[in-house]
Amino acid sequence: MPDSLLLPASYVAMAEAEPDLSTFENKTGLAEDMKFLASMPELCDVTFLVGDTREPVCAVKAVLAARSRVFHKMLYQAPSPQRKKEPPPRENKLRLFLKRSSEPLLNLQNQSQQPSAQQHQTLIIEEFEPDVFRQLIEYIHTGCVTLQPRTLLGVMNAADYYGLDELRRACAGFVQCCINVDTVCALLASAERYIQYKCTKSLVQKVLEFVDEHGNEVLNLGSFTLLPQHVVRLILARDELQADEFTKFQAALMWGKKYCDNNPSTSLKDVIGNFLEYIQFHKIPANVLMREIHPLGLVPYHIIMNALAYQVQQFISIYCVFVNQNTYEPVHLDICLNQW
Repeated sequence: MPDSLLLPASYVAMAEAEPDLSTFENKTGLAEDMKFLASMPELCDVTFLVGDTREPVCAVKAVLAARSRVFHKMLYQAPSPQRKKEPPPRENKLRLFLKRSSEPLLNLQNQSQQPSAQQHQTLIIEEFEPDVFRQLIEYIHTGCVTLQPRTLLGVMNAADYYGLDELRRACAGFVQCCINVDTVCALLASAERYIQYKCTKSLVQKVLEFVDEHGNEVLNLGSFTLLPQHVVRLILARDELQADEFTKFQAALMWGKKYCDNNPSTSLKDVIGNFLEYIQFHKIPANVLMREIHPLGLVPYHIIMNALAYQVQQFISIYCVFVNQNTYEPVHLDICLNQW
């Protein structure tokens, strides 16, 4: 459909009244030019030093202020301390005359001392990561940004923080289609930095619900080892998690080995000990307990024995079910084992 058919009614009316007029739009070219503008420090008048590394991100103040009230207040409205107003002292006529005669000179001096609006500003931004803030600045200048799972949560919270509602809504909509096995750990890892922001809670809840439904797949991911320890514990402790107990143990073991690689002075047994309470060892088959877990020496002996004792007790209960209720004669043990 031609662009002319999408013009507002006012333009259509104008075109009918004056058929020689035509409206041309080049939004793509404008976006590219604005992106180039923000990438050239000599063309910008504000530099943000972002994150722990103080990475510089340049921008144009006028553009930021026009697009965000938060930036407008930050860049153009200097905070003024509130002081109690005092009545002006009474001055005699001579002092009043001398004051008025010297006002032009004082005004010139004050103007030279005041910072010019055209001076380059440098501000520190500690709330967001450099990649996140750079995407935010790109969106403000161009109206376009490429959303990706790694920075999605940061961009969504930054958009909310700086009052860019349309970008926040776009991020919230993208969440629905980007949560999958490949991105779930990246989303959870990014939530660690932005846990204090309100947008984080809703996203984390959706991610955890996905983890519950795809437990075995998520726990076997290599990226699972990159999650913070309390996030791993949160996942393993969830009653809704659809994963078998041996997979949970393997995930804890994999995470513990990665942690010990980064912290050589830490004992793997001590690290694994933080997760044992979330694993129901009595649900792991006895042969797996004795062949795969016990030889590692990471699980205390009493936990292994309690798990085996539970299984023996369950076996005896099942065996008793097969006792003939009329003759009280037990069924052959092999039959009971097969049923078990």
